[in-house]
Amino acid sequence: MIKPILIESGYDNPWYNLALEEYLFNTIKPDELILYLWQNNNTVVIGRNQNAWKECDYEKLENNGGKLARRLSGGGAVYHDLGNLNFTFIMYKSNYNMEKQLSVLKNALKHFNINAEFSGRNDMLIGGKKFSGHAYYFKDNKAYHHGTLLVNSDLEKLSVYLNPSKKKIESKGIDSVRSRVTNIADIDKDISIYRLANALKRSFETIYGSISKYKVYDSDNLDILNLQDKYSSWDWVYGKSPKFDISFSDRFAWGEIEIALSLKNGIITDMQVYTDAMDTGLFEDFSSGFIGSKLSKEAISKICEKQTQAMPDDIRNDINNFINNLDI
Repeated sequence: MIKPILIESGYDNPWYNLALEEYLFNTIKPDELILYLWQNNNTVVIGRNQNAWKECDYEKLENNGGKLARRLSGGGAVYHDLGNLNFTFIMYKSNYNMEKQLSVLKNALKHFNINAEFSGRNDMLIGGKKFSGHAYYFKDNKAYHHGTLLVNSDLEKLSVYLNPSKKKIESKGIDSVRSRVTNIADIDKDISIYRLANALKRSFETIYGSISKYKVYDSDNLDILNLQDKYSSWDWVYGKSPKFDISFSDRFAWGEIEIALSLKNGIITDMQVYTDAMDTGLFEDFSSGFIGSKLSKEAISKICEKQTQAMPDDIRNDINNFINNLDI
């Protein structure tokens, strides 16, 4: 029997909120399922394997008092402000049910006579425009599914701070960030964060049963604060990116990839892989096999075939074709 738990954060600090999310993930019990609601103010959050230097105008963001954060899950960069409500479903994998999780969101919106549709793996749309982006994290026997819900977010700041690659924009046939997103309040001006949060709570209970525990986190829990130290650290947010000599990038149906190489005398001395692919572990050990190799197509093609053996067929074929067609 699943015990539904509702958790809310009392802070709008992204480093604390991501730390709380990981703390809940680490401490959840097999019979529990958590709906965690949270908000960040003036924040850009990037995916686990993204290049912080390329995904947003971080200097402008920080100069305007904003924060840059990196989450555990994959996917792309998003902008959070107090006009946006974040949700996270946290559970053991045995209780993971995408249809039920999406139903909580859809039924909450139906309360306002809004019909939302789920598109692909990570977008929810209203009238063909995106108002909610989703990402996922799986580790051992646990999982979470989280995302944004744009209610009355500042879309001008969203377009200023986020700098999607031109290739990403062209590949989706869109002109700008602004043209492909919408606020829920544009559909119903009476919707507020408070009203939507209450609708989500009611929908959560309808689908999973009476809430067995409710808590607002606004405390000095040392485990959470230790995790917050990680999330606020330069090493986690930006990473120790070396000064690369050459980089290659391409975009596929499953996501964008950039491979950056540092060389000495034609030998690969360092390699970094950046991607917005949903599977955060996809390229976890990919680069290790290339260190010490000559920068020749023949050499790196052979290594690539070996390093991609465990990948899904479509991704393996895309990566090998990408490497084989590099102009080196």
